[in-house]
Amino acid sequence: MSGFSRFMKANKISRENEMHAVTKDLRDEFGKPLEWEFRHITSRENEDIREQCTIDVPVTGKPNVYRPKLKTSLYIQKIITASVVMPDLYDAELQDSYGVKTPEDLLLAMVDSPGEYNDLAAYVQKFQGFDVSLDDKVQEAKNS
Repeated sequence: MSGFSRFMKANKISRENEMHAVTKDLRDEFGKPLEWEFRHITSRENEDIREQCTIDVPVTGKPNVYRPKLKTSLYIQKIITASVVMPDLYDAELQDSYGVKTPEDLLLAMVDSPGEYNDLAAYVQKFQGFDVSLDDKVQEAKNS
């Protein structure tokens, strides 16, 4: 295989969805916490979400000068929402059952324990690869 052909899409490793129990408050008939399904988002999806969550704020003392500011809480909510496959946070019936109208509000209603929500945010960030540097990944691949 030539050097260039190794970069072809056919050689790219696909990332699998994962199941993860998010909250103790939603259980099956045996009392076991329900598992949610998560998917990996693309770099393009991440950039679109980041753009949606970035606002321009004025720089103090400099008229007509602005700097970008990421609304971090909203960004995390949208990353989690984009990652969740099941339950379908966009389902109108599910939203209605919680009395909300957006997937982000549904997420916050379903996971209304601050500790569980923080654990979910940490899980999704790790799942999406925000916890490991590229150098760490290269070292891991060498050791495999």
